[in-house]
Amino acid sequence: MSTHLVIMAGGIGSRFWPMSTPERPKQFIDVLGCGRTLIQLTLDRFGQLVTPEHTWVVTSASYAELVQEQLPQLPRQNILLEPCRRNTAPCIAYVSWRIKAIDPKANIVVTPSDHVVMNPEEFRRVISSALNFTAETDSIVTLGMKPTRPETGYGYIQADLSVASARNREIYRVDAFKEKPDQATAERYIRRNNYFWNSGLFIFRVSTIVNALRIYAPEISEIFEGLLPVYGTEGEQAAINEQFPRCPSISVDYAIMEKAEEIFVFPADFGWSDLGTWGSLHERSQKDSNGNVCIGSGICMVESRNCIVHTTEEHRVVIQGLDDFIVAEKDRTLLICRRSEEQRISQLSQS
Repeated sequence: MSTHLVIMAGGIGSRFWPMSTPERPKQFIDVLGCGRTLIQLTLDRFGQLVTPEHTWVVTSASYAELVQEQLPQLPRQNILLEPCRRNTAPCIAYVSWRIKAIDPKANIVVTPSDHVVMNPEEFRRVISSALNFTAETDSIVTLGMKPTRPETGYGYIQADLSVASARNREIYRVDAFKEKPDQATAERYIRRNNYFWNSGLFIFRVSTIVNALRIYAPEISEIFEGLLPVYGTEGEQAAINEQFPRCPSISVDYAIMEKAEEIFVFPADFGWSDLGTWGSLHERSQKDSNGNVCIGSGICMVESRNCIVHTTEEHRVVIQGLDDFIVAEKDRTLLICRRSEEQRISQLSQS
């Protein structure tokens, strides 16, 4: 059974302003200052688990050139272009039927393009184990991240830890998917051992997901099943441009995961973050003795604590007397704000 990798890269992710913009969202920028963008790191971490010929990127038509530029090893026909945004269920449906047309026995991993993994070796072990599980069962596996704090910015997965799966002792049935909680609810979750952050990573056989879409999202499945004759032909993009906007805008969690029966979670811990904010980048990055994170060259911190500084130009940067601030620079734009005010200031600056 062959493994296919699907990278969802259509989001407009402009939270890392001024580095990210709607024209170049966060998946296409070097947030970590390591010389690789987030989408490149996403592909890198899968190592030898999948070939370029079996790697697919689903993205907005406006980002096609960015994907080709940053992932040149991918065949052009493996970059699928959405004419409009319709959330994750139509995205996964499109690529699943596209893969089914050429490989009806495929085993698939679906991943966001803008997350960070600090332990790629453990990540690959978990993915390989989950792929072995789905190869032998008609199941959908999602990865649940072991929470380290009462986070209100993530959805949660409630697992039944009373009995592990007979085929894999690290995998458990899902009791429920929970929406992003308020602070009190998040604190309650963190006190229990059966709640995990929803990573948005899914593993399944193509036949499993296609059948689930037919049962639980027939209005979506009918569209992509009807396009089987055009997949891989010159007429595919025109047909997608016409039919894709008919899909409802709905997440795969709502469309399938909350309804289907054979849904399992693999609790994992490999240093995961979805890097939604400068603050989350600060938390995941290596800090100096004063809690500062400096990404870029020529940065000098004086009497400053708990700051994150990100520069891209060849300028000497000296910062004195800041505590708990963000300093970020890109293309002649400079952001300086308190970490606690990041969201508000970013919205004001881009309005």
